[in-house]
Amino acid sequence: MREMNDSGIEWIGSIPTHWKTERLQWHITEIKETNKPEKSRQVLSLTNKRGVIPYEEKGAQGNVSKEDYSQYKLAYPGTIVANSMNILIGSVGRCDYFGCVSPVYYVYKPKDGENLEFINYLFQMEQFQKELRRYANGILEIRLRVSSDGILKREMAFPPYAEQMQIVSFLNAKLSHVEQLITNVQTQIEKLKEYRTSLVVEAVTRGLCPCNMKSTEKIEWLSEIPAHWIECRIKNAIFPQEKEILPTDQIITCFRDGEVTLRSKRREDGFTVSFTEHGYHGVDIGDLVIHGMDAFAGAIGCSDSRGKTTPVVHVCNTVGNNRYFMYYLRAMAYGNILMDLSNGVRIRSSDYRNFDRLGVFGIAIPPRDEQDEIAEYLDRKCAQIEQLIAIKQAKIEKLEQYKRSLIYEYVTGKREVM
Repeated sequence: MREMNDSGIEWIGSIPTHWKTERLQWHITEIKETNKPEKSRQVLSLTNKRGVIPYEEKGAQGNVSKEDYSQYKLAYPGTIVANSMNILIGSVGRCDYFGCVSPVYYVYKPKDGENLEFINYLFQMEQFQKELRRYANGILEIRLRVSSDGILKREMAFPPYAEQMQIVSFLNAKLSHVEQLITNVQTQIEKLKEYRTSLVVEAVTRGLCPCNMKSTEKIEWLSEIPAHWIECRIKNAIFPQEKEILPTDQIITCFRDGEVTLRSKRREDGFTVSFTEHGYHGVDIGDLVIHGMDAFAGAIGCSDSRGKTTPVVHVCNTVGNNRYFMYYLRAMAYGNILMDLSNGVRIRSSDYRNFDRLGVFGIAIPPRDEQDEIAEYLDRKCAQIEQLIAIKQAKIEKLEQYKRSLIYEYVTGKREVM
């Protein structure tokens, strides 16, 4: 057992006696190089999972990159890039590319003789990210920003260089193994989601007992439906409502996983705060709720609560079982039909804020008793699948916690590489 001393840094605690506590600015320095005159058009993006990657590898997520490349900063291989606003939640990582990054990012290079990989692990510690919150400025939680000076002046624990190399080598191997386990579990989750999608699409397009089929005339994405089902436009089956807001109403959010519930039941962070409620409308339990911008991603569901929601969300009633129509619209989302039929204003989005754009599409409607049977069947089957997914998500979270624990314990000297 190594001899330990108090580091004098509350969140680090005890460290080996031969380690030193020093400010980050003694080990790294900020690069403040603009892309003017233009030196690169390779836009780089910072991700929580993969670090810095070319923008096109993000899979078309997030904001569209700027066309004026002179507005960017330059980043180089062998640097660390940190998002001044999101470093508090882990948006920091190593860069192995030459390119340009957002002006809200900080770019740090190691000083001569410093170990970039060890310093990167320092930045990955959740405890350090939480510590930075004390030095953040901003009016709202989602707009907190840490200055580069606030980062560089923080004290960290540093072992001798040779020991840094041992720690890095150990963590690289160990975390690679854990990541593979996470990938395997995530693959299982994706297969379950694919199975759920196939169940939903099959049930709302062919019924539970497929028999005689007929060709469709009004439905763009289906070639046939059961012969006794009828076809019509969505606007003739689903009707937006303008409901009064009650003084006791709380905010209802339509999440991309299809849950429609009080925002306070899930989380309050990560949302834009509105200081007016112009255009808000009431939501009752059981109402069909369709998000005008995120429906393509599955933000379609029946509310489990009474509340109020923003004007970008459609609160609807239907000619039959609301949950059947919910599943039908989700089938369109799962199959990328809503994406293909709409021009979104953001990358990977659909714009159905005007309900008329959605209302013109065709829909297949079975008799009411069959709607009830389909909805009940899908409720039961999807609940079973969601339970399996939740179990696997819990496994992933435990593995992620294990990763965070490994980094903290070895990078602060609580455990020794043997």
